[in-house]
Amino acid sequence: MKLSSQIKPISYLKAHAAEIVRNLGKQGEPLVITQNGKAKVVMQDIESYEQTQETMALLKILALGNRQIEEGKVQPATDAIKRLHERRLAPALDNKER
Repeated sequence: MKLSSQIKPISYLKAHAAEIVRNLGKQGEPLVITQNGKAKVVMQDIESYEQTQETMALLKILALGNRQIEEGKVQPATDAIKRLHERRLAPALDNKER
């Protein structure tokens, strides 16, 4: 994504707000708004924003998983599956004992 073509001064935003909103929805690319020649705000359509947030959440989950692996806070999949089976069978065994 090339942001250089998507940079506008705040005066452009003030004069063309409706057009900008319309274009953001069509293009799906963020728009950088500058004030006094410096980037101040990034605008994007809601669909792109939600997709970005979802991607960030997935990346955080991956980073957490990697950290847990590095810290040795993992267990073999076979052990985890065995525990799940035991939990699933436990209520059935409790009912038989009553």
